[in-house]
Amino acid sequence: MSDFVQFRQLMQNNFEEKARTERLFMTDVDKDEMYNLYLDSFPAGTNEIYRKRREFDCSCCRSFIREIGGAVWFDDNYEPHTIWEFDTHSPDKYQPVCDAMDAYVKRHSVTSVYYYRYGGTVGTDKSRELSEDGHVKEWNHFDLHLFPQHVKSRGTAGNLDISEYNSGVNVLKNSLMLIDIQAVTDVLDMIKDNTLYRGAEWKQPLEYFWNLMKNWDELQTTHHSTNFCWKNYGVVGPVVARIKNHSIGQLLQDLSDGMEVERAVRRYEQIVAPTNYKRPKAIFTQRMLDNAKKEIEEMGYKDSLARAYIRPMDILPENVLFMNRDSGESSGDVFEQMSKEVALNPARFNRATEVPVEKFIHDILPGIQEMSVLVENRHEPNFVSLIGPKNPWAESMFKWTNGVGWAYEGNIADSDIRENVAKAGGRVDGVLRFSIQWNDGKEWDQNDLDAHCIIVDRIEANGPIHGSYIFFGRKRDKSYGTGGNLDIDIINPDNGVPAVENITFPDKKRLPATMYLFYVVCYTNRGGRSGFRAEIEVEGEVHRFNYTKPLRTGENVNVAKVILRNDGTWAFEEMLPSDLSSRKVWGVNTQTFVPVSMLMYSPNYWEGEKGVGNKHYFFMLKDCKNPGTPNGFYNEFLKEELHDHRRVFEALGNRMAVEPEENQLSGLGFCATRKNSVIVKFKKEDGEKVVKVVF
Repeated sequence: MSDFVQFRQLMQNNFEEKARTERLFMTDVDKDEMYNLYLDSFPAGTNEIYRKRREFDCSCCRSFIREIGGAVWFDDNYEPHTIWEFDTHSPDKYQPVCDAMDAYVKRHSVTSVYYYRYGGTVGTDKSRELSEDGHVKEWNHFDLHLFPQHVKSRGTAGNLDISEYNSGVNVLKNSLMLIDIQAVTDVLDMIKDNTLYRGAEWKQPLEYFWNLMKNWDELQTTHHSTNFCWKNYGVVGPVVARIKNHSIGQLLQDLSDGMEVERAVRRYEQIVAPTNYKRPKAIFTQRMLDNAKKEIEEMGYKDSLARAYIRPMDILPENVLFMNRDSGESSGDVFEQMSKEVALNPARFNRATEVPVEKFIHDILPGIQEMSVLVENRHEPNFVSLIGPKNPWAESMFKWTNGVGWAYEGNIADSDIRENVAKAGGRVDGVLRFSIQWNDGKEWDQNDLDAHCIIVDRIEANGPIHGSYIFFGRKRDKSYGTGGNLDIDIINPDNGVPAVENITFPDKKRLPATMYLFYVVCYTNRGGRSGFRAEIEVEGEVHRFNYTKPLRTGENVNVAKVILRNDGTWAFEEMLPSDLSSRKVWGVNTQTFVPVSMLMYSPNYWEGEKGVGNKHYFFMLKDCKNPGTPNGFYNEFLKEELHDHRRVFEALGNRMAVEPEENQLSGLGFCATRKNSVIVKFKKEDGEKVVKVVF
């Protein structure tokens, strides 16, 4: 074996051992200069002139050196290595050449990922020449067998395009330089807490990126940070490396630039979220949590966080407007008890005298011996519980001194239709809402139903209705500028998932005084037989409808007419019978009269308070028990000094949920600033009367 063949074999062995799993990268060497260095580095007398050129001046070897001689790969510490970096066992001939070539290549920077386009072997192992005397002379040259990650040819899978790889490395480096690791940590916290729209999609890429940043930061004091990017781009791929250019990258950059979290998230949501998207949870990060914890402890509010239901014995008499602890005691007559559970139609009391709530309290309430209220289905959102600190001596975090708050029906307040609309991204907070739902039974109802609305302009005698139509073909009202919008359109219901459609009008000021006709159209019957359910909500008053017949393709079913009068009041004309059936809510039967155990103002208007915020009126009901775990407190209750930590407190209110309690004060609550009413039946010495108390 010639000494060159041995030299070449050692080079091949070293490459196969060290570069088997590594990518190769090309440096910015001058290829002519590099080849001349190769020839000039042989010690004197080891590269003499042979014929016309030096012995190792070979066109095959020149091509090999120009092709791969300037390539490098990186170890786990991002140190570069070359094909020349090995022990040649020839200190007097080949070792000086390898040392010079290795040092030369390492002095240069990487400019590109390396791919060989002409097969799996670079170089030529040998060639033959016919001499003048007729003998065949064999010449040995450099060659290396490459690994799949070094080869780019037609049909080769798994390798990125050279230009894509090179540009991706630059983007990765810019991302690592411009994005702060704390910003990535904060966004991962939001994803973990489910406060970022479609954040779960970015969890894994961000975790990869966070680990990259951690290792990158440790390299910032060395000269290997660029090598880090070249090596890792091929590991993490374009999604992670180009994270700066994605929607999540805008959020990361905004947070890195010091933008306030809420504003940064809003900017992100403007890019990726539907216009009516509502964030399900408060946004907070670990830094915000740490700061809030420190301030809570310094202000002495740590013992105020744990909350519990207020019980009847916890209420001082001076804070109660009416009390009947023995309300509704059973007479022992089972028929009388059952008669109290018969559902009543509130329309029976349309002629009841209307009394403003404060007039009722000051003029009628004195002398009342017994009181009950007609709990209607529409009152579901009005169910409320009193919540106070577990430690009665804890410092009040609220704007009022007693530390007692209240929780309207948070997790259960919405009807299932309203809740499903919200889950599907529909808006449920408008002044006028029409929602339909189907495919909510045991059988898969694949029908395509459509919610329709006509903002009526005129109706011809026994003829068509003219006006602005809202339906799947014209989802926004463009005629009157009402903002009316069909924001959910389900065409193919999923098996086991209720299908909903939703039309909502956001602002009463934009609505013309006219008729709004709501109806359902069966666009396609695909065998479904369950009909549909519908809700129309008018300024908080909910009317529910149940249509149980199967619909034919093209069939229309009118639901109701809602009329906005010139004086701003509403009229309602049902075209389907509304649902007046009684159901259990918090242990009481709706559509029935339920005894009132206490009537009181909300705690911010109790004895000795200054009346901060809106006043509420609480009719606490016999046997009314909140079955849920409501929030312990809400941000609107908190003192101004805690508002800097409002997002943490919003999350704390949810985390410090109230534990179940049998003996609790729960019932119906009505806000003084929101239009509503309740039928009240009361007994005095002169007999029993019924009035409609209006708020």
